[in-house]
Amino acid sequence: MASSSSPRPLEPVADLPSSCSPASHHPLKFITDVGLTVSHAESKVSPCQQADGSPSADVLEPEVTLPEDILWKIHALMPMQDAARAACLSHSFLHSWRCYPKLIFDMRALRKQTKDFINRVDHIMQNHSGVGVEIFKLQTRNDFSVHPSYLDRWLEVALTPGIKEFVLGLPIENEMKYNFPGSLLSRERAHSIQYFHLSSCLFHSVGKVGCLSSLRTVRLHDVGITEEELCLLLSNSFALEHLDLEYCYDIRCLKLSHLLSKLNRLDVYSCKLLQMIECSAPKVSILNYDGPTIPISLGGSLQVKKMQMTSTDVPNLLHYASTKLLSIAPNVETLFLYSLYEKVNTPMVLGKFLHLKYLEIKLFIPTRSPDYDFCSLVSFLDASPNLKMFVLRVKAPTIESGFIPGVKIGEDFSLAGCIRKHRHRKLKSVIINGFRPWKTMIELTRCILGYATSLKHLILDTTNGYHRRKFAKCFPLDKDTVNEARKAVVAIRTYIEGKVPPTVKFKVLEPCNCSKCWVPL
Repeated sequence: MASSSSPRPLEPVADLPSSCSPASHHPLKFITDVGLTVSHAESKVSPCQQADGSPSADVLEPEVTLPEDILWKIHALMPMQDAARAACLSHSFLHSWRCYPKLIFDMRALRKQTKDFINRVDHIMQNHSGVGVEIFKLQTRNDFSVHPSYLDRWLEVALTPGIKEFVLGLPIENEMKYNFPGSLLSRERAHSIQYFHLSSCLFHSVGKVGCLSSLRTVRLHDVGITEEELCLLLSNSFALEHLDLEYCYDIRCLKLSHLLSKLNRLDVYSCKLLQMIECSAPKVSILNYDGPTIPISLGGSLQVKKMQMTSTDVPNLLHYASTKLLSIAPNVETLFLYSLYEKVNTPMVLGKFLHLKYLEIKLFIPTRSPDYDFCSLVSFLDASPNLKMFVLRVKAPTIESGFIPGVKIGEDFSLAGCIRKHRHRKLKSVIINGFRPWKTMIELTRCILGYATSLKHLILDTTNGYHRRKFAKCFPLDKDTVNEARKAVVAIRTYIEGKVPPTVKFKVLEPCNCSKCWVPL
């Protein structure tokens, strides 16, 4: 069926250099790297309109005829570099280039120096009509620096009615601290934005922001914004589904209204001054938090199914989780707990995680607390009667490994402190990554073997996850790490292997004997 739009020929532009390199004597100027610059300095054509009058003498006879709206759709589907080259060859594409919808500038991908990158972006933005922009992304490197007037000019073009995705990625902890102009997010300009991402800038002019009713994702990384300003920014964003805050040091108390009825994911990372989280949004199902142990309230929500808590600055996250987590997320199904280390043993959990199926615990520097009893982790297993998989990851610097009591090969020891009165009948898979010949780690493993009657798989990894057998190659390890791993293998053969029931598939991951597996000191 023929299109209702009037057909328009492709008009190749003649006499251009074959490489489309810059030519100041020609009305078209093109810079090829996806810095891509195409301009039409002499053209008086209004944006996205065909020029009146007969074609110029340097335009070839048309070879293909397509409706104008089809040409623009084809052009919009091209990657940015190809779209610029097409504009270099055709007046038709040149007109649609000035309305190109996907303005994506990635300094890392371009591998350009700051000055060259700025010039390329600036030329494109100056020659864009500001009409039809759907996506604007500016991703920079740590060495990027530019006068704020450039950013003001670029954003003035980019933030226009119809934009759906906006990313301004300035260098983390840079000295610029660009003050993002909230007036550019007026109702007329920004009501269509669905994805909004700011990095490394100030955002204190939130009072000038309009109704962002289409917002679905907001990501603020290293952004100077207070809790009051954040609340104002989201006050009309009832379609919001994902909120991601990282290094937002001005936020001390995060409160999210129940009116955010579609919010299902909340990420809060390294907001060092944060003192509490109070979220009344009723449908939050994913919570990721990295920071000190603080009061967290999800308004009695029973929807949280996946949760990750990380504490890399202060110890005792596991103690906090065992005493507080049931009141925060009683119906969690997948749980990640990453602790710096534990000064005290993990206490018994008062209650049950009846829906928990997957539990992963990581200790970054357990050697700072040599008296920690790994057997106390069984309290989490006791509290999770429907748990199917348990993963323990231990990151232990070999220089400190001697501080934790190890087992002397040949000695016998009792498991009296780790014997459970009942059995776990659902646990099927256990992985211990970073297994060491520490006495309580051996006790924990033997306890699980006698405690989990439905266990099917047990993997003990002595290489801290450095094994690369699935990639068909070895990863070099230092000599101390290899020696520690081999001691662990001996302990496993001596104290654990004989306790493994025949119904359990048992696997020990250890350094191989090839010369590539370790680097002599």
